[in-house]
Amino acid sequence: MPSRPDVLERIDDGLARLPFVRGRKPEPLPITLDRKRIYVLPTRQGLLVGVLVLGMLLGALNYNNNPGLMLAFLLAAIVHNGVVLAHLRLSGLRITALHAEPVHAGESLALRLRLESGKRSREGVQLRAAAGEAVDLPASLHVTGADAEVELTIPTARRGLMDLGRLRLSTTRPLGLARAWSWWRPQQRVLVYPALERSGPPLPGAASDGARQPRAQRSGEDTHHLRDYRNGDAPRQIAWKASARLDRLMVREYEAGVARDVMLDWQALRQLPHEQRIARLARWVLEAEREGRRYRLQIPGTTLGPARGPEHRHACLRALALLPEAGA
Repeated sequence: MPSRPDVLERIDDGLARLPFVRGRKPEPLPITLDRKRIYVLPTRQGLLVGVLVLGMLLGALNYNNNPGLMLAFLLAAIVHNGVVLAHLRLSGLRITALHAEPVHAGESLALRLRLESGKRSREGVQLRAAAGEAVDLPASLHVTGADAEVELTIPTARRGLMDLGRLRLSTTRPLGLARAWSWWRPQQRVLVYPALERSGPPLPGAASDGARQPRAQRSGEDTHHLRDYRNGDAPRQIAWKASARLDRLMVREYEAGVARDVMLDWQALRQLPHEQRIARLARWVLEAEREGRRYRLQIPGTTLGPARGPEHRHACLRALALLPEAGA
């Protein structure tokens, strides 16, 4: 369960809404954090220490107590150095790349970012998205000049290209008396596949899976013939011995025939609401892949296939994800 934001986080969110504050507009990679984009404010403990130091200073001045003045100024110098060191924890940190594999709407997206530590250790630095838990930077970034990848979990709600929102790097090290932070809004957007229909009818034509399209009979005593491998052929059909002998991939093709291609037609589901149509077609795409069936997807404006395999599955789910919303 996400923790309740403190006062400084609410101030942080309020500043982010100002038009002149960095992090409001999307920025391309790479990004280097410098003094112009790092903010520092005291934590609750820092405010308490500041009040105590101020009280000591006023008391020492009132009673003309030189040891008290020396102690107050010494504590003030320690607090000041803590603020500077917190700023330096972020200064020079570089974000070079980001990547995320598409997921279905409603699932959590794993966003991977590549960071370079630069000339300083980054111990105690955290990365956080606008929605989600904060994660610590990897220990490998504690070494100067190192680079590493950090994974951030972001919830998804809708299909399509998702704006990642603000990402925040922050730290309270080394003393915990000040929080330094910097935010950045990535220019890149990530793809979110449509949510899948939970239950529904099987693939079109699944009831007649036993029916096969006949192939022309070929001469020979074998029950199958060999042909060159084509993209989308199932690995179990590969004739490994013959492939090794001929030095190229060969596939068995049986005379009994193959299953008919599956037609996934948008117009055939016109009785369903817009988003439910998309959810059913997305589920059928995955079912056709699991069964090793070739399938064709027909949606407004495009036709994909017939084919099968990871590339075809991604192309179909991407096309469904990018369909305009109802009434658009």
